[in-house]
Amino acid sequence: MKIMVVGGGGREHSIIKKLKENPDIEKLYALPGNGGIAADAQCVPIGATDIEAIAAFGREEAIDFAVVAPDDPLAMGCVDALHSEGIPCFGPDKNAAIIEASKVFAKDLMKKYGIPTAQYEVFTDMEKALEYLETAPIPTVVKADGLALGKGVIIAETREDAKAAVRSMMEEKKFGDSGSRVVIEEFLTGPEVSVLSFTDGKTIVPMVASQDHKRALDGDQGLNTGGMGVVAPNPCYTKEMADRCMEEIFLPTIRAMKEEGRTFKGCLYFGLMITENGPKVIEYNCRFGDPETQAVLPLLRSDLLTIMKAVEEEKLAEADVEFADEASCCVVMASGGYPQSYEKGHPITMGELDENVDVFVAGAKLEDGVLKTSGGRVLGVTAVADTLEEAIECAYRNVEKIRFEKAYWRKDIGKRALEALK
Repeated sequence: MKIMVVGGGGREHSIIKKLKENPDIEKLYALPGNGGIAADAQCVPIGATDIEAIAAFGREEAIDFAVVAPDDPLAMGCVDALHSEGIPCFGPDKNAAIIEASKVFAKDLMKKYGIPTAQYEVFTDMEKALEYLETAPIPTVVKADGLALGKGVIIAETREDAKAAVRSMMEEKKFGDSGSRVVIEEFLTGPEVSVLSFTDGKTIVPMVASQDHKRALDGDQGLNTGGMGVVAPNPCYTKEMADRCMEEIFLPTIRAMKEEGRTFKGCLYFGLMITENGPKVIEYNCRFGDPETQAVLPLLRSDLLTIMKAVEEEKLAEADVEFADEASCCVVMASGGYPQSYEKGHPITMGELDENVDVFVAGAKLEDGVLKTSGGRVLGVTAVADTLEEAIECAYRNVEKIRFEKAYWRKDIGKRALEALK
């Protein structure tokens, strides 16, 4: 079989490594891939948002199955374009990808179908938003409506911060057109849980729950990032809570999407907050989370391609989806200065890593056979072990064996999870 994966980050690298375990795959392409992915797939220099070129490549190479991983191409209709070429795909069509592409759509969907979420208001007029903030409860959360590389959400601790966030989105266009509408919502408190799930629009199978670490600095300080590390499973997510989420959130969401004529097939990501009033949805993503995927997929024991094909064929209820009863920890190694300005082009060297460790390459390129940094988040170092404590210790031991100039990583990934276990 010939398979292609659209995207070029750490998430795509982890998907590709898992797909590679299937012996029926003869050829694996990454569009565009990156310098690290090149060790596991043939990289093709076609951008993830060049929908026309992706569809043409799929047709010309007679691709048997495609995986569209990032949010932008999904929202732009990449799956629709590939389907029109007769290529089976894993990922939602444009019609369903709106669940992430528009936060206003997602919030209105939850309100209409009684799915628990934070209270919110939507604004298209900046002055009205600023006026609302004069009396809104503080802290509050300001969100750009559209896609913003996972950075269009600002938790404002003061009224001035909230107003500055609104101005940056609506007036200064920090996130382009994504900020032409903003959602201002209630600030929720409690443990956060990320749940990736396979769904074919009828059946939904949650994966192992994980805990992301969004802030750049130790102690959950500093700016929001795309994610600095993840642990799985999330100890705050008990069996009782999982059952409750299935009944109150997961099943109602796929039923709501079907009812709206937007049947969702692919990976649906639930960003949850376990509040004192029960679980609530913070956000939906229409794809595998990054870096959650780098911690969750190494725990998958079943064949990923078989599951993905079952999703496409709407036969997920018949598929075997099994996860190891182990734990994982992914520590992100970033370029110093991320998520603001940072240098590129530093060579990466790796010592001999432990057998139970994977390195997923996010932001690196190959130059004359040398892997060099080319992004803010450079590597995701993931360890799998019997216990969470062992996985965390192993991940950090192996991070120390990897070198590039101005490398930065958080030193406390999984600390909150270990405290919760006690």
